[in-house]
Amino acid sequence: MWCTGSFTELYCEATVTAFFALATSLLWGLADFGGGLLTRRTPALTVVVVSQVIAAAVLGVVVVATGGWSEAGPRLWFAVAAGLASPVAMIAFYKALALGPMGVVSPLATLSVAVPVGVGLFLGERPGMVQVAGIAVAVTGVVLAGGPQLRGASVQRRAIVLTLVAALGFGAVFALIAEASTTVTGLFLALFVQRVTNVVAGGIALYVSVRRGAEALPPTGFPWASLPTLAFVGLADVAANGTYSIAAQHGPITVAAVLASLYPVVTSLAARGFLDERLRTVQAAGAGLALLGTLLLAAG
Repeated sequence: MWCTGSFTELYCEATVTAFFALATSLLWGLADFGGGLLTRRTPALTVVVVSQVIAAAVLGVVVVATGGWSEAGPRLWFAVAAGLASPVAMIAFYKALALGPMGVVSPLATLSVAVPVGVGLFLGERPGMVQVAGIAVAVTGVVLAGGPQLRGASVQRRAIVLTLVAALGFGAVFALIAEASTTVTGLFLALFVQRVTNVVAGGIALYVSVRRGAEALPPTGFPWASLPTLAFVGLADVAANGTYSIAAQHGPITVAAVLASLYPVVTSLAARGFLDERLRTVQAAGAGLALLGTLLLAAG
């Protein structure tokens, strides 16, 4: 009712896109922070499987309550594909975070934005000059906010490879989940299908890993004390996928993807707040650039 008239309609759509894309970055940033901490004590596969089981259970209840089953259709194959890519990306990213240093892992992961931006350009999206400037400034800010440790940090080649695999996987999820539904109830169903696929794929990988001699649990047994954090990681990841899908449906994918990729800023700030990690000058400058880029994207 409020969004009437061509100009007002465009403004409302841009506002909705910015709001939900920024909500995505907040949720993913906090989920990555929690997942990174959990993986230092519990195998990454176990963290992924348990957190996604909890998320799938909650989403199953939501789908039944909202009648989401009626939205079943061919688009759900996008959710299945996202469900196959997501656990690979999460496992690789959590392992990379555990190997560290986070100041290298976090900025590299922002390369995931290249996949949905490329899809948007392929589909004919052409951001304006202000938005192009905003994309450049925001991405630069995100990389700097991660605190790139270019000197004095020993980076394992395995950590870099895992981070690049994670970036490709997250980018694929970005692009796929945006195509998985067109309605809110359909989105609930798509996210449920994605989570069930996550659990099946992750469960198979965990079984194979254990058969090869890897440990599924820490020496102290199942981390019951970490169950609330595991639940938060799973549900925050689900919510982030949902808010991103809404953002991508109401505005250009190029803008939604860049704003959603600000999550490393959130992870850095969470580390500062909860772990008392000090932000370096380059990180503070990067956070400022990310905010400036966000404003440019919103204004464009």
